[in-house]
Amino acid sequence: MRREFTFRKQAIIAGVALLVLADVALAAYSWQLTSAPQSPREQYSLEMKQHDLLKADIKRAQDIRDRIPAIQKNFDQFENSLFPASAGYSKVRSELGDIARKSGIRLEDLSFRQSEISSRGMTQVTMDAAVVGDYKSVIQFLNGVQRSPNLYEVDALVLATESANQGPSATIKVSVHLKTYFRTAS
Repeated sequence: MRREFTFRKQAIIAGVALLVLADVALAAYSWQLTSAPQSPREQYSLEMKQHDLLKADIKRAQDIRDRIPAIQKNFDQFENSLFPASAGYSKVRSELGDIARKSGIRLEDLSFRQSEISSRGMTQVTMDAAVVGDYKSVIQFLNGVQRSPNLYEVDALVLATESANQGPSATIKVSVHLKTYFRTAS
């Protein structure tokens, strides 16, 4: 009888353990169901949204890849539009002189400094100059530099009055710091 009682006790404990395991398994399954969409239609809708996003990303990537040759062609055209380093200084001096003459100003003390950009096959040239004229002429000069078909970057302008003429049509002297680029590679 004692043996029967221990066997029964073990059977009850095993049954309770199975019920607890089944309860844990059902709780996990229930938690999974509540965290997932409630219906197949909702699941399908979510998957279609994800699919559309991925499809749009792929289309954008293909558009970018398709535009690369045109972008490269435009970049090459830009590089070829730069003055060659062998003749660039005289062309820049001539062009800035023409713009100054058309504007009615004097271009003084034009100086150049260069620095190589070897990774791009270019030379960066910084220029310092003084322009002397009335306000309207200086503005016309800067507008002419801006509208030039060649690339000029105005870095800084420093204004100082010209001491020789203090009348009503006083001239001003503006120190101009410019940058341009020459192509060094053929």
